[in-house]
Amino acid sequence: MKFLFVSPEALSLDLAYRVSQENNEVKFFVQSDTEKDVGDGFVEKVSAWDNLVEWADVVVFDDIGFGRTADKLRAEGKKVVGGSSYTDRLENEREYGQQELAKAGVSVLPNWNFSDFDEAIRFVQGNPQRYVIKPSGKAQNEKELLFVGQEEDGNDVIDVLAHYKRNWSNKIRIFQIQKYASGVEVGVGAFFNGKDFATPININFEHKRLFPGDIGPSTGEMGTSMMWSQRNKIFDLTLGKMKDRLVDAKYCGYIDINCIANSKTIYPLEFTSRFGYPTISIQMEGVTSEWSKFLHSIAGGDASELRTKKGFQVGVVVALPPFPFNDERTFKKYSEDAAILFKKNNTDGVHLGEVKKVENDWRVAGRSGYCLVITGSGPTMEDARNQAYARVSNIMIPNMFYRTDIGKRWTRDSDLLQSSGFL
Repeated sequence: MKFLFVSPEALSLDLAYRVSQENNEVKFFVQSDTEKDVGDGFVEKVSAWDNLVEWADVVVFDDIGFGRTADKLRAEGKKVVGGSSYTDRLENEREYGQQELAKAGVSVLPNWNFSDFDEAIRFVQGNPQRYVIKPSGKAQNEKELLFVGQEEDGNDVIDVLAHYKRNWSNKIRIFQIQKYASGVEVGVGAFFNGKDFATPININFEHKRLFPGDIGPSTGEMGTSMMWSQRNKIFDLTLGKMKDRLVDAKYCGYIDINCIANSKTIYPLEFTSRFGYPTISIQMEGVTSEWSKFLHSIAGGDASELRTKKGFQVGVVVALPPFPFNDERTFKKYSEDAAILFKKNNTDGVHLGEVKKVENDWRVAGRSGYCLVITGSGPTMEDARNQAYARVSNIMIPNMFYRTDIGKRWTRDSDLLQSSGFL
């Protein structure tokens, strides 16, 4: 089959490479000028994509922002994975996403939306408690701006709002203040074929902070642990209730809701209405189906079921400076064109981030420092961890870093989720 991948920042290179390895034709378009070299030597790159739509059997959009285009192509009878105007709004507009969840009968945390920092500060002063600050729109891509308050009177949130007003008011135009809830952070996701969810569903646990022990700034993500499951209470109380709305939107692709679960209930926090990163690479560790056939199937609205391994999967992001920040000078000094070496000639569990191949040598590409995702699987979470980190130890890149505790929370998290009846 013929697959056309359209990517703002080369995020889906790993999936495109896997599809090409399954003896399909793949053409890969990268929109960002700074990521143009990502994927060189791994997949066929193209400088434009509009003229290749008719060529492709399946068009894949790997990020939000292409919803209207995807809707138009589907209306014309084209098989498309990813994107719709509706699901773009679910992720990009936090207020809208929470409203749609509430309309679908999902319990949501109290939240308030602001475009004025002084007004938000007055609100917290008048209603002192613990809050979370969540930028909306493009600013939500700056993960370090998400702030989880620690003080019960909200004074730390007031201080951060004042700081954002001084330094970030040009970027943060709209933001949400959400009531804080304690519990287990858990994601539930599934592929949707325009009519129904494909099974099994995915239960995942993101590790967003830069350092082990959830210390440091928020990143896009430093790793994830996960498992595949039949439909359960987590799904039924959250994502499952969105089925009719996704049918109306004719959405085809992956969608995930990040949640907080405690002994009382489960609250949805935010949507990811696209492939997750590094989620999709870790899912590839646990899926035994051919991805090309599966993507073609859901894009065509056919009943689809993934064949998956039993047990657990763990994925570790191997990064380089300046990740998770943007600093071209730092990238050039420490990371640009760095060689990616393997102690043993074995790339099992090695998934592509921003890399390229030059005369059969793997090298760092792009500008972000998001380099590789290393995965492992096993019948227990500890087995999956051991395999993933054994594979990490085979990697040699100057200045590389990674978290050493991906999946360690499982003992505590699983106890709470099972005792509360969610799993």
